Amino acid sequence: MALPEHQIKSLTTAGLNLIAQALSIYDGDLRLVLCNRRFREMFSIPDRLATPGAGFGETIRHLVETGEYGPIDDVDRFVQDRVDQALAFEPHYVERTRANGRTISVEGSPLPQGGWVAVYTDVTRTKQSEMLLRARSEEMSDQVLAHAGELSATNRKLAATITALEEAKRQLTEIEARTRMTTEMLPAHIAHVDADGYYTYSNLRLGSVLPGRNAEILGRHVSDALGAYAYSRIKPHLEAAYSGQNPVFEFTEDHSSRRIRVAFTPDPNGGVYILSTDVTEETQARAALQQTRRRALAAQMTSGLAHDFSNLLTIILGMQSKLSNMELGAEADAMIEATRAAANRGGRLLNRIADMTGHRTLRPEPTNLHTLLADLKILAGPSLPRDTGLSVLDNTPDEILMLDPGMLQDALLNLILNARDACGVSGQIVLSALGIDRTWIEIRVSDTGPGFSQDAMNMALDPFFTTKGGEGSGLGLPMVYDMVKLAGGDLQLSNTENGACVTLRLPYRPAPTAAGGLALLVEDSEELRAAFRDMLMTLGYSVIEAVSADEAAALAADLPDIALILSDLNLEGEGTGLDLLERLHGPDRPALLMTSLPPGEPLVRKAQARAPVLFKPFTAETLAGYIRPEAAE
Repeated sequence: MALPEHQIKSLTTAGLNLIAQALSIYDGDLRLVLCNRRFREMFSIPDRLATPGAGFGETIRHLVETGEYGPIDDVDRFVQDRVDQALAFEPHYVERTRANGRTISVEGSPLPQGGWVAVYTDVTRTKQSEMLLRARSEEMSDQVLAHAGELSATNRKLAATITALEEAKRQLTEIEARTRMTTEMLPAHIAHVDADGYYTYSNLRLGSVLPGRNAEILGRHVSDALGAYAYSRIKPHLEAAYSGQNPVFEFTEDHSSRRIRVAFTPDPNGGVYILSTDVTEETQARAALQQTRRRALAAQMTSGLAHDFSNLLTIILGMQSKLSNMELGAEADAMIEATRAAANRGGRLLNRIADMTGHRTLRPEPTNLHTLLADLKILAGPSLPRDTGLSVLDNTPDEILMLDPGMLQDALLNLILNARDACGVSGQIVLSALGIDRTWIEIRVSDTGPGFSQDAMNMALDPFFTTKGGEGSGLGLPMVYDMVKLAGGDLQLSNTENGACVTLRLPYRPAPTAAGGLALLVEDSEELRAAFRDMLMTLGYSVIEAVSADEAAALAADLPDIALILSDLNLEGEGTGLDLLERLHGPDRPALLMTSLPPGEPLVRKAQARAPVLFKPFTAETLAGYIRPEAAE
């Protein structure tokens, strides 16, 4: 058990009183911190000057007035000179003869926190022995005797210097240990390479930032430690750092496809400091937010035009209806019907534009991807020609993931139908899905059609671009792209040896899998809190409750066994549920957020990038699906 601070101080003082030397410690403001009994006795220091907080200048003045330094003409000047020397905090060793005839040595060392410690030793007997030796050694030359005296003083100074160096070494060792511990705690790779690119320092976080790399890289070259691909991406920036620049850049790692941000800082003494962080989740959230902003801007630009266009179509359809009631002949009837069909097609186009630019929001929920892909094959099968085959290669992990099953299924069905049109009356469509290092879910849809033309590669994701002539709206791939970006993923078009390929990457986000235990419920409405408490208890949880982020954090600090956090976004006090999640959420502590805010609110979008969000009202079955995803199958 740790001793109280006052007991530690008492024990320290008692120990210092046992040593033969006098000792005093003053802080950076020249105020006494500590002195031992020998200090008071040696210089006849009164109690007021031996009390912590006593001024150094007052003590020097007392010693002058009691004759410690002999006759002093200008007391104020003498005191000020001593104070100025003390403020310089320079290590020193001196020997002086006191007014009472005794000789003392004074050894002073500055402290790293400011201030200094001084040790006073009575060396009278040592000096007397030296004088006796000088008197009895008549055969020794004066030069040898003088050298012996100087050597003795030098040895004492050397001993004092060694003591100071050992203390400095101890302090530097402690500082280095704290610095290394700090660098190991940071979720980043921190390193230093010399002017030739060899690591001279590295914490042990390289493997967590770049999966698969060995953390023991001291003495290895950057290219050897990172691999050829990663080194090719950083080499131009490393050369820029060697030239004195401070580049900050991002690249996608080849093995795990994680997004890495790197900052290089030149070392004035040669080499480069390196800071590397994994920003995959940040990149995913940024992509989703950018797509949401684009959709909002598109909705703002098109809503007025769509309204007016819809009115015009309504007028055209009305006029065509009147014309159809007139007996204008067969030729006119055909023109009326064609005009009506074009107007109806324009209406359907408006509806698709509304789907893209409206308030369709991504709603992730626990999803069994195996089931979704199996259902997709059943849904798509009847729409394919007899001689067109569809293969689904499901290599995804056996884990429930947070996805929007409706939007994902619509997107994949859209891609399959596009592939069908590309193949014509016969061909083969292959949908393959797999997980990539628990970072991405990658889904590829390829076909045996003619592939993408160069124009299609460049413009296929632009709204209204189509290669189907009047049969296409040009909104299919843009809608798929919209879904992928809303989820924080990416979409790529390419050609294979046999045809076209569309690759989707969606963030790999496992659903919470807590099953019983202690749940922390954070909700500021008493009525809602009671309802949610009953839901959690039905699911086998014991429940503790809080109304604010601060109260919840205090409870969690005392209860490390919390198995689930269920928190509202808007709470009592200044903190939000998202703030609470930042403070408490960990890999072994699943968290769910809930809200009554509309899906388009910035706080909701930000929360969805970090944790599953339930929209109120919800049922116990819905909550069970989020906590125990197998219940949702």
